[in-house]
Amino acid sequence: MSNARTANFSRRGLLATGGALGLGAFLAACGDSDSKDSGSDSTAGAKASGPWTFKDDRGTTVKLDQVPANIVAFTGVAAALYDYGVSVKGVFGPTKTADGKPDVQAGDMDVSKLTVLGNVWDQFNVEKYATLAPDVLISTMFDDAGTLWYVPEASKDKIAQLAPSVGISVYDRQLTKPLERMWELAESLGGDMTSAKVTDAKKRFEAAATRLRAAAKAKPEIKVMAGSASQELFYVSGTNLSIDLEYFKALGVNFVEPPESAKKEGGGWFESLSWENVDKYAADIIMMDDRSSTIQPAEVSEATWKKLPAVKAGQVIGRSPEPILSYDKCVPLVEDLAEAIEKAKKVS
Repeated sequence: MSNARTANFSRRGLLATGGALGLGAFLAACGDSDSKDSGSDSTAGAKASGPWTFKDDRGTTVKLDQVPANIVAFTGVAAALYDYGVSVKGVFGPTKTADGKPDVQAGDMDVSKLTVLGNVWDQFNVEKYATLAPDVLISTMFDDAGTLWYVPEASKDKIAQLAPSVGISVYDRQLTKPLERMWELAESLGGDMTSAKVTDAKKRFEAAATRLRAAAKAKPEIKVMAGSASQELFYVSGTNLSIDLEYFKALGVNFVEPPESAKKEGGGWFESLSWENVDKYAADIIMMDDRSSTIQPAEVSEATWKKLPAVKAGQVIGRSPEPILSYDKCVPLVEDLAEAIEKAKKVS
């Protein structure tokens, strides 16, 4: 779709075909006009106007007559944009926990004011999406095939007909690259990139990186393992695909690295271990997946876990495998690892 008019033409085309999910009524309600109600939760349109163009990490260039006002995004992307002063109309992906509190991936957003199209994997309310009259959908990509994260395979074609999409790659590159891309995207959407809060966060991130590099250089013997827990298995992440681990490794952090053959079943991302074999690798610090879909360290009851030297020494910290891509949210990720290495004792 090259502009807002062709996007609306696609809506009419879908309406004419009836829509496999009964989208016709919803699309008709959206109207065929290029003028859309931006809603109280969308601020980008007030800060930027005129034609909008953005080339994403698939090499796809999206062109619209106006800067998108009705933005729908993966929750973590929305949280990053929020930090730059760009709000969205709807989100999909982990947004609220079972008790209604903000998911870790929601950042500083007020989740009570968000239209949530799907809170778990493979959940996306296409009908509700249509009612938002979206200008653009934005998500991350965890492969080199252009697969939009948390956009269900079964409904991706219907979703694609409603608005153009933008994909930011978080696959096989260092953290700094997607941070730069999110900055560029937010700036194009009208984000205030010169505010003291934003510029200060970038400086703090650079200072944190310098600190981590120094800590890793001072204690090269400290071995760090990136793990994730489920009821049945413990997963040891490799560093060659994850944006955070690739970056930390480039700064000199000494990571446990499962062999490629062991990571094969995990698509090259991780090795799966039974809890009986959780001590396969020696580590002085364990970074544990902080996502709500995983079991957190305090909830692990396995005796083998509690016997690990790093656990007994209290050298377990959190890790965000899907970091919110704003400098503000990435600062503590770097600082926490730097501090952990600075204070760590060699226990493995």
